[in-house]
Amino acid sequence: MGVRKDLKRARKRSDLADRVQIDLVRDERGVVREARTAPLATPPEGGGTPADIPFLNAAEAPDTVVLRRKEAGEWKPVTAAAFAREVTAAAKGLIAAGLEPGGRVALMSRTRYEWEVLDFAIWAAGGQTVPIYATSSPGQIEWIVRDSGARLLIVETPENQAAAEAALPAPDRPRIWQLDAGAVLELATQGREVSDEEVTKRRAALTSDTIATVCYTSGTTGRPKGCVLTHGNLYAEAANTVELLHPIFKAITGQTASTLLFLPLAHILGRTIQVACLLARIELGHCASIKPDELRPELRSFRPTFVVGVPYLFEKIHDTGRATAEKIGRGSSFDRADRIAVNFGERHLAKFLETGQGPGAGLKLAAGLYDLLVYRRVRKELGGRLRYAISGGSPLDRNLNLFFYASGIVVYEGYGLTETTAAATITPPLRPRPGTVGTPVPGTAVRIADDGEVLVKGGIVFGGYWNNDAASGEVLDADGWFATGDLGALDDEGYLTITGRKKDILVTSGGKNVSPAVLEDRLRSRSPVGQCIVVGDNRSYVAAVITLEPESVAHWLSVRKMPADTPLSEVIADPRIVADVQRAVDYANEAVSRAESIRKFTLVEGEFTEDNGLLTPSLKIKRPAVMAAYEREIEELYGA
Repeated sequence: MGVRKDLKRARKRSDLADRVQIDLVRDERGVVREARTAPLATPPEGGGTPADIPFLNAAEAPDTVVLRRKEAGEWKPVTAAAFAREVTAAAKGLIAAGLEPGGRVALMSRTRYEWEVLDFAIWAAGGQTVPIYATSSPGQIEWIVRDSGARLLIVETPENQAAAEAALPAPDRPRIWQLDAGAVLELATQGREVSDEEVTKRRAALTSDTIATVCYTSGTTGRPKGCVLTHGNLYAEAANTVELLHPIFKAITGQTASTLLFLPLAHILGRTIQVACLLARIELGHCASIKPDELRPELRSFRPTFVVGVPYLFEKIHDTGRATAEKIGRGSSFDRADRIAVNFGERHLAKFLETGQGPGAGLKLAAGLYDLLVYRRVRKELGGRLRYAISGGSPLDRNLNLFFYASGIVVYEGYGLTETTAAATITPPLRPRPGTVGTPVPGTAVRIADDGEVLVKGGIVFGGYWNNDAASGEVLDADGWFATGDLGALDDEGYLTITGRKKDILVTSGGKNVSPAVLEDRLRSRSPVGQCIVVGDNRSYVAAVITLEPESVAHWLSVRKMPADTPLSEVIADPRIVADVQRAVDYANEAVSRAESIRKFTLVEGEFTEDNGLLTPSLKIKRPAVMAAYEREIEELYGA
C-alpha cells in the first residue's frame, strides 16, 4: 500500500519530520498543561500579504497550472498568469463600482471558481470580504450585511438574489451582482478604464495588520458574530501549514499535489485551504456540493491526491460501502473487512510508532484479501490517487480513521475555530495519532486551563469580534490567549484531544459530568443513525434523541423488500431498525463509563437540517433549537 510505503520511507527522512520541535510546560504533578511550537514560515519580505500571491505566482511561474476549472464536463487548466489577469480585471471592476480601500464586499455563493477570483480581487482592490453561506435565510443575510456595513453584494443564483432583495429593501440596499448572470464578466467590463497601477497601489498599501475578512461564526446559540481576521492571520495559517505538510508529502510520495475543494467557502477552513494551495501552487479544483452522491463523480473525474473534509464525508463513504455490500448479500463480509481494517491499522501504526508489535502473518493475509474485495473500492470512490486526507470540524471516530488507514488513506485530524483562522492544531505529517487532533500548528501555543478549557495563542488568533467589544473581552485576555470554549487534554508528546464543548457539559441529578460530544460523534459514525442529540442535564440518566439517515432508510427498505414509500413512522417503530440503532448506541457507550452511558433513546421522524433551523450551514447542531423542537419526546424519555 502506498501510504505504508510512505511511512517506511519517512523513517529515513527524520530531517523533514523533525523540523517542528514542541516545547512542553508541565504542572507540579507532571501533567502537560501547554504545548508550543516555533513558526516555520516568516512574513514575506517587504510586508507582502496574501493579496500578492496571484501576482507573485504570475511573475515567478506564469505557465504553472495553479487551478482547474470545470467547463463542459472537463477540468480545464488555469495558469498562474491567467488567474492573475482575471483577479486584476475583477478588482478594477470593483474599484469602478465604488469600492474604497477598507470597504467591505459581501460574497454569497457555494464553492466555485469565481469565488476564488473574487476573494483575491476584493483584496487586490484594498477591500475586505464578508462571506455569507449560500443557504442563508433573508434574516441571516440582513444581519450580516447590516452588521458588517457591506455596500456591495455578489450572489450566486437568482434565488440568492431574490432572498437578498427581500432581506435588504431599497433604497438602502447594497449594489448586487449575480454570478449566474455573468457578474465576473460584468465587473471586468466595468473596470476597463481603471488602470493596473491603481490596483497595484491599493495592493501595496495592505499590511499584515490590515483586515482581510470579517468571517461570521455559525451561530449555534444566537446571532452569528463577525470574526475580524487580518492578512497576517491568513498568512500565518496558510504559510505554516504549507511549510509543515507540503515539503514532506512531495519528498515522500513523489506525487504532484492536487485537491478538490468542496467545503463551503463561507467557512474559514475552506478559505484558508484555498489560500494555502495558491501559495504552494498546488492544483486546486472547486466542487459546489458536499453531498456524497454529487461529490463522488467529481472526485473520480478530478482524481485529487488529498482532500480536506468533515467527518460526515468519511462516515458516508464508509456507509455507502456497507450498503453496496449488503445489496449483493455481502453485508457480513463488509463487517469483517471493517474489523480487520481496525485491527490491522491499530497494529501497523503501533509498530511504526514503536509502541507495539505489528500485524502477524494471518492478519496481513486477511488485510490483503479485503484490499482486493473492499478497500480498493474505497480508494476508487475517492478518485483512485488519494493517499492523504485532513478531517476537521468535529472529531472523527477513531475506528473509522483506522478503517481508512488500512484502506490506504491516512486521515489527519485538525482542530480550530473561525477565531483561530481555521486549524490551531493538526496531526504532524507521517506521525499519525488516531483519536487526537494533533499538535499546535507551527507558531502556535495551546494551553489547558484549570477547568480543562483549551486556550490558543499565536499569529492565527483573531483580534476580536466586529462591533462587539464585550464579546471580544469575554474570550481574549490581555496576553492574547483565546478561550475556545472547548475542553481537552494534552498528552506527553503535545498531542491534543478534544473531549467536549464546555457549555454543552451535562450534569446528571447524581452529579456526574457527561460530555455529549463523545457519544454523539460515535453514534453518528454508525448507520442507520443520521443526527442525534444526547440529553440528561439534571436528569437521573443519559438518553438520546436520534434521527435516521434517509439513504440508510432507503437501503434498509430495499434489502428487506419493503415498499420504498413505507411511512417513516412505521420504519422507526419496526423492532429491527430499533435493534440496528441499539447496536450503534452500544458502540457509543463503549467509550464511556456506565454512569455516562445512554440508557434510553427515542427515534424521531424528520431530520436536523438548515432548512428547519436545527443545523448551522457548517453542519453543527443548534442544541437549544433541537431541545425545543423535541421537548415532548425528551420528556417521554424520562416518563414525564
